Amino acid sequence: MIKLYDFPLSGHAHRVRLMLSLLNINYETAHVKLNEAEHLGDSFLSLNPFHQVPVLDDNGFIVRDSVAILCYLATKYAPQWYPQDAQSVALIQQWLAISTKEIAAGPAAARLVNVFNADLDHKNAIEQSHTLLSIMNTHLDSRKWLATNQISIADIAAYTYIAHAPEGDVSLEKYKNITQWLTRIEALNDFVAMPTTPVGLAG
Repeated sequence: MIKLYDFPLSGHAHRVRLMLSLLNINYETAHVKLNEAEHLGDSFLSLNPFHQVPVLDDNGFIVRDSVAILCYLATKYAPQWYPQDAQSVALIQQWLAISTKEIAAGPAAARLVNVFNADLDHKNAIEQSHTLLSIMNTHLDSRKWLATNQISIADIAAYTYIAHAPEGDVSLEKYKNITQWLTRIEALNDFVAMPTTPVGLAG
């Protein structure tokens, strides 16, 4: 059985939980206690030397990094989420790259400040968030999904930190196309949300 090394308030981990749920894949969870530095211990470092969640163990095959895990799950279990024609791959990869750069530096960073007291430039993260959101909102003006005509792993990679941007004081109020896109994802069968209220690092 698949095992997911998880932390409830990690947006990166939520991407994987959401994908697993949407694909109806059974898995077990290993909760990594970040506040107790469990991610720095030898047993976890043997899974991920970068000491970050999530990590996926698929019957002994270990995958770290949320985007890599999304690619793996879709390719192995549901290729319609990651079509392999050249154009689709390029379009999806563009948004996967944005999820690891602009989204990480914008809404994800702003949330880290408020939820985890991260020592980051909150004002700059908010400014970067609105630059990104303005571009995304325009992009979604005449389309339902980010990359292709069908929902893909690009949408799942981008969803969590955009949906939880208000936790970092990044308002989504003026981005109608984005809020409609979020609603479409949340209406999917087997959608699972990430907690919106901090539950404590020891949870």
